[in-house]
Amino acid sequence: MNKNRFGWLFAIIDFVSTGAAWTLFYTYRKTYIEPVKFGIDIPLEFTPRYFLGIAFIPTFWVLLYYLIGSYKRVYRRSRLKDLANTVLATFFGSVAIFFIIILDDTVYDPSNYRSSFFVLFALTFLLRYWPRYIWLTSIKRRIKKGVIGFNSILVGSNERALNLYNELKNEKESQGYLFRGYVTVSDQSDHALQPYLAELGTVDDLQRIIVEKNIEEVIIAVETSQHKLIEDIIDELTGQDVMIKVIPDMYDIVSGRVKMRNIFGAALIEIWPEIMPPLQKNVKRMLDIVVSVFVMIAFSWLYLILMLWVKLGSKGPIFYSQERIGYRGVPFQIVKFRTMVVNAETEQPQLSSKSDSRITNAGKILRKYRLDEIPQFYNVLIGEMSLVGPRPERQFFIDQIQERAPHFRHLHKVKPGITSWGQVKFGYAENVDQMVERLKYDLLYLENMSLATDFKILAYTVLIILKGSGK
Repeated sequence: MNKNRFGWLFAIIDFVSTGAAWTLFYTYRKTYIEPVKFGIDIPLEFTPRYFLGIAFIPTFWVLLYYLIGSYKRVYRRSRLKDLANTVLATFFGSVAIFFIIILDDTVYDPSNYRSSFFVLFALTFLLRYWPRYIWLTSIKRRIKKGVIGFNSILVGSNERALNLYNELKNEKESQGYLFRGYVTVSDQSDHALQPYLAELGTVDDLQRIIVEKNIEEVIIAVETSQHKLIEDIIDELTGQDVMIKVIPDMYDIVSGRVKMRNIFGAALIEIWPEIMPPLQKNVKRMLDIVVSVFVMIAFSWLYLILMLWVKLGSKGPIFYSQERIGYRGVPFQIVKFRTMVVNAETEQPQLSSKSDSRITNAGKILRKYRLDEIPQFYNVLIGEMSLVGPRPERQFFIDQIQERAPHFRHLHKVKPGITSWGQVKFGYAENVDQMVERLKYDLLYLENMSLATDFKILAYTVLIILKGSGK
């Protein structure tokens, strides 16, 4: 079952319900506010002001609810949490509509501001929330009946894993686990789960298994004393869009966004793959799109000048594309202005340095002011990159880095960026040693990832560009 469709259905419900709320609010204006204000009965008619509102207001509400993450993983959403989010979003959205549309309407005045705001808020909240509540209740019931479930695997095959499996399977009401098999760990010789589930492989096969079996949840069921093993398993799952669950006494050894939830008899800790809250993550993506479109249009003249400069400066193509490893380890083609001679790499991948003879005269200036990077706004626009994020590397160098710093794989939790904390603090790396040294700044970025941090990095990047102090 494609659970993503629920998000679209909820968006459609919100669009229709907020449109209905605006229609009822407009009717309230015509049948109550205007007769009281003017002292005469006024026939109900839908003016251009109503149609202007109905054209834009439902879209505004859907966009607002999208920004706070209302359409993501709705089949897991708590009804209580959804109620709280709806109240807050509806309140602030109503305030925005009130000041943008209602405040300058001559029909309204201080004597009816309070009642008008309350009616707008109440209509929008009730018409938006109750259909969602009914639908969420229906989803919860279907999960409990086993109609809807989440493809799951157990990591571990000892007695602990068997006990946990039996506990989850014997619940009176289904919690949505659709077990597809189990994965063994290197030091386990017993296979207590073998009579009940298929053996899918070892911990080293986790990434392949998750893709092949479309796994949504991974439950770690090994001994709580095996701290290093649990850390290795979580590292192996880095970048995968799965929920990780472990038993409660492992709380102090895991990292990331963690929340506790009791699943009837089986209390498990949930580790979500998201690093940023939904609101900040969606705003970050919107900023990526807006800034990319602005730069590609407003600075199109600069693109043309640089294209001509690169073309006249040396023989070869204007643009240079290269495979890099991006979000969740997926390869993509990064685009740059060419700054080196053609066939600069004839054998194996090589990093450049300040005195690199392969760099063209035009390339030296482009690199100094980071102008060679501006074609990457296209990568940002199509979602392969972000404005701010760890710089993407080639697999050749990633393999070398991970031999010395296995935690490099954590960088694939987020989209790579045109600029990064490591790029600002350290600059371009000329060898693997410098790549490992720069890594600490990118890991710090993951720990402090927020829109405020992104704005600071962007500000420092602009200063570096203006000063021409890029390393």
